[in-house]
Amino acid sequence: MHEASVVFVTGMDRAAIIALNHGSVAETSPMDEAGLKALVDEAFHVGLREEGRAAFLIALHQASHDGGINFGWFRARHSQFVYVDRIVVAADQRGRGHARSLYDELIAKAETAGHTLLCCEVNIDPPNEASLAFHTALGFAEVGRAALAGKGKTVAYLARPLGRHNGC
Repeated sequence: MHEASVVFVTGMDRAAIIALNHGSVAETSPMDEAGLKALVDEAFHVGLREEGRAAFLIALHQASHDGGINFGWFRARHSQFVYVDRIVVAADQRGRGHARSLYDELIAKAETAGHTLLCCEVNIDPPNEASLAFHTALGFAEVGRAALAGKGKTVAYLARPLGRHNGC
């Protein structure tokens, strides 16, 4: 019921995704070739726009391994969920609907697979106000916070019900 996507990301996709992630490392986290491969291997869903040059989204589900501390926060509290590990849109591509379409694609797939909760985290210190506003508009609500030791940031944990559980 909760099978991961079979995902093939070409060499060109990998380079574009790593470069795009590098430009947003303060909002996400560093990612090299090995890190990307590990994420893709565990992914429930990978969404790309323009082969990863315009935007990408990588999502895990509760059965994924080693999703990091923020993923672990949700795993400790929920037995079933889809977690957006990262979504990045190139600066020159913002405002074109890429993030919304990536989320729409993920939500449709997660609901089809029977998932009832979509989760992510957004930096609140340093603030990522655009991401917080975007996720709030999509129906996410804050369900917790954490100061990440050694990373110099505090995150808000956000969740959004899916399917018939979604009041949005």
